[in-house]
Amino acid sequence: MSEHYLAQEIEAKWQQRWEATGIDAVVEDDARESYYCLVMFPYPSGNLHMGHVRNYCLGDAVARYKRMQGFNVLHPIGWDAFGLPAENAAIKHNRPPAEWTYANIDQMRVQLKGLGLSYDWSREIATCHPDYYRWEQWMFTKLMEKGLAYQANAEVNWCDPCHTVLANEQVVDGVCWRCDTAVQRKNLKQWFIRITDYAEELLADLDTLTGWPEKVVGMQRNWIGKSSGAEVSFGLENSDETLDIFTTRPDTLMGVTYMAVAAAHPLARKAAESNPQLAAFLDECSKISTKEADVETMEKKGMATGIHAIHPITGERVPVWVANFVLMGYGTGAVMSVPAHDARDFDFAKKYDLAIKQVIQQNDGIWDIEEAAFTESGILMNSGEFDGTPSVQAKQDITAWLAAHDKGEERTQYRLRDWLVSRQRYWGAPIPVIHCDDCGAVAVPEDQLPVELPTHLQPTGGASPLTDCEAFKHADCPTCGKAAVRELDTFDTFMESSWYMNRYTSPRDADAMVNADAVARWAPVDQYIGGVEHAVLHLLYARFYHKLMRDAGLFTSEQGGDEPFKNLLTQGMVLKDGTKMSKSKGNTVDPKAIIERFGADTARLFTLFAAPPEKELEWNDAAVEGSYRFLKRVWRLLEKLDNNEGSDDAAAVKAIRLSIHATIKKVTHAFEQGFAFNVAIAALMELSNSLQAYEPKGETGAAAYREGLQALATMLAPFVPHFACELGEKLGMEEVAVISAWPEVDEAALVQDEITIGVQVQGKRRGEITIAKDASQDDAMAAAQTDSAIAKWLDGMQVVKVILVPGRLLNIVVKPA
Repeated sequence: MSEHYLAQEIEAKWQQRWEATGIDAVVEDDARESYYCLVMFPYPSGNLHMGHVRNYCLGDAVARYKRMQGFNVLHPIGWDAFGLPAENAAIKHNRPPAEWTYANIDQMRVQLKGLGLSYDWSREIATCHPDYYRWEQWMFTKLMEKGLAYQANAEVNWCDPCHTVLANEQVVDGVCWRCDTAVQRKNLKQWFIRITDYAEELLADLDTLTGWPEKVVGMQRNWIGKSSGAEVSFGLENSDETLDIFTTRPDTLMGVTYMAVAAAHPLARKAAESNPQLAAFLDECSKISTKEADVETMEKKGMATGIHAIHPITGERVPVWVANFVLMGYGTGAVMSVPAHDARDFDFAKKYDLAIKQVIQQNDGIWDIEEAAFTESGILMNSGEFDGTPSVQAKQDITAWLAAHDKGEERTQYRLRDWLVSRQRYWGAPIPVIHCDDCGAVAVPEDQLPVELPTHLQPTGGASPLTDCEAFKHADCPTCGKAAVRELDTFDTFMESSWYMNRYTSPRDADAMVNADAVARWAPVDQYIGGVEHAVLHLLYARFYHKLMRDAGLFTSEQGGDEPFKNLLTQGMVLKDGTKMSKSKGNTVDPKAIIERFGADTARLFTLFAAPPEKELEWNDAAVEGSYRFLKRVWRLLEKLDNNEGSDDAAAVKAIRLSIHATIKKVTHAFEQGFAFNVAIAALMELSNSLQAYEPKGETGAAAYREGLQALATMLAPFVPHFACELGEKLGMEEVAVISAWPEVDEAALVQDEITIGVQVQGKRRGEITIAKDASQDDAMAAAQTDSAIAKWLDGMQVVKVILVPGRLLNIVVKPA
C-alpha cells in the first residue's frame, strides 16, 4: 500500500461522516450503564489556543474510551457567554455584546468540530440565551421566598476600571482577577445568597469527594474555614451599644489591652467624622489588598479612635484602634488584641507603645514577654479567679462565665462569607426584582419570567446602559400595581456556571429547570475536567447550587446525589517559554496553524502525550513534529498487511501476540488509573515499534499482524479519532472511533515460556538473561555464566551467594578467589 498519510483529507472525510450520521449523539440504552463526562464551560472568546485544545481533548479521550467500553455517554458542550470579558471585548470592538458573543460562538463551534471532539451538539447551550437564564431567575425568586437571597449594605471589593463589585474569590493578590487593577473597598447595597447556611454541609461533604485531588479538597476546606471559640461582648464607654468580637482563644481574654476594628467598621467611621487624620487613614485603608496572605505580610498600621471599650470581666477601659489588618468582611470586623499571646498584636503594640499583659505562662520555665509573644497553651496567670487553670480548661471556664453573665457565648464561625451575586454591568442576566416605593424589593412573578436583557444596547465601560434604557427600567409593581423600577444590576456570571451541568441532562425542557428523570439517569457528573484555578471560584459555587436545586425539590439525593461531581481531574496549564499560555500575555499558539500543517490528530496527540494530564505542559515545536512522524510510521504499517510469504513462525507469533495483549492491558490500566494518557500513548508507540520489527509469515503470522494493527487502531481512537477511523476502515473494521468495542486482553497470550530478568553482581546491574519461566536458581546461574557481558564480572571471583527473585532478578555475591 503506497499511498501517503493525508491528514487534512482524512479528517475532513470523517468529520463530514460524523456530522451526517450524528454518530456522537447520546445513546440512552437502559441496558447500558450511563457515564457523564464534562469539561470546563468555555467562554466564547472567538479563537482557541493550545491550552483550550488540551483541556477539550482530555475530556474527549475519556468520553470516547467510555463509549467503546459500552457505556451510554453524555459529553456535552456549551458557552459561559455572559460576563465582563465579553462586555469589555465588545466595547473594544464597538459592537453590542450579544452580536459579538454569538459571532464568537459560531466561530468556536467550527473550531471545536475541526478537532473531532465527540460532543453531543444537540444539547448545546449558551448562558446568554433567555431560555437558559430564565431558570436561574426563577431559582432566585424561590431563594427570596425562603430568605436565602437578600439585599444588604456591605463592604465590598470595588474595581474601578471594571466598574463593578467583585466577590472575595475574584480578588487575587489584592487586584481584580480580570484587569489586574488594585481593588478598593466600598460600602454598597448588594444582593447576596446565604451560602453560609450551607457551610457545615459543604464542609462535611468534602469527606465524600474521594475522587477529587487532595489539594482541591484542602483549598475548599480552608476557604470555608471552620473555627470554634467564643463570641464576646465588650461594652462601649458612655453608650448602650456593644462591640462584639469572636475569638478562638477565650483563655487569653484577661490579657486584652486594646481593641482593633476595621476601617469600614461603624465605630471607625463615626470617630472619623470629627477627626480628619483618622478619615484620611480610613481612605488609605480602603485601597489596600483584601487578600489574607497580603494582609499578613504588609506593614501593620493603625490609629486610635478616641473611643474606649469596657472589658466584660474586669470592667477596665480598653482603647479602640483602627488597624489595617482587620477586615470588615471577616467575623464582626473587630478583634480583641492580646499582644502578650499573639505575634501580630505584639508587633502592633510595640510599634504604638501599647500595654502588653501576660496571662498565660509556660508549664516549665519563664518566658520573656518583652522579647516575643507566647502563643502556646499553658497555665493562666494574672487572670483573677482563673489563675492556675490550664489553657484548655480555661477556654471552657471563661466561656461559661461569659454566658452566665450574658457577656458572650460559645460559637462556631466560618471564614466563608455569603455569596455576593450582583454586578453593576450590563452583559449579564437581569436580577428578577422590581423596586417599589411602597412594597420594597418584590420578586418578579413566575409568569413574567424571563426578564429579558435588551440585546441592542452598546456599553461604554462606565455605568451600565440599562440605567438609561427607559423601556427596560420602568415596570409596574407585581404586588400593588404602582409604577416601579426594575433592579438594574445583573447576576455575576458564576450564577450561570454553577448549575449548567444539571441543565445539560435536559437542555430543551421548557417546563422546568431540570427534568428529575434525566437527572436520575446522568447526574452527578462522573468525570469533571477543569483547571485547579477554579478550585474555589467555580467548584465551591457549583457544589452549593447543586444543593440549592436539591432542596428546591428539583431532584432528590437519590436522583442527583448531594454533590455535582464524583471525580475531578485538574489538568495542568500549557506553557510557552515558561509562562501560562493566554491571550492577555500574547504567547498563545494558534491551533489553526498546527492543524493546517499537520492535522488535528497531531495537535491532539501532542497535547495528550507531552505530559501527564495534571502536570504543566511546555510547548515544544519539535515534539509536535515527532507526534506527526509517529502517525506516519503507523500508517506505513499498512504496507506489510498482505505480506504472508514463508512458513508460520510459532515463536514469533507468540512474541507479537504477547506484545499486543500486554499493550492492551497497559493502556486499559492507564485509562482506569487517573487517565495517564502519556503512559498509554507511550505503550502504543512501543507496540507500533514491535509491529514494525515483526515479519508476518504464513497465514498465522499474517493474522497476528492484522490483530496487532486492529488493536493499535482501536486503542488510538480516543486520542486520534480521524486517523484511527481511516486505519480501521482500511483494515475492514467498523467505525473504530465510536462503534468498535474496546479490545479485551487474551490472558493466554500473556503466558510466557521464557522470561527476561536482570542480573546483579555485587549489587550492580551487569546485564540480563532469558530463561525458562520455571527455571531453577542453578539454571539461572548457568545462563548468567554463559553470557559474555556478565561472565567477565565473575572471572577470577569466588561465588559466595546466589539469590533468585523469581521473575525479576538474579543477584550474585562474590569475593576475590
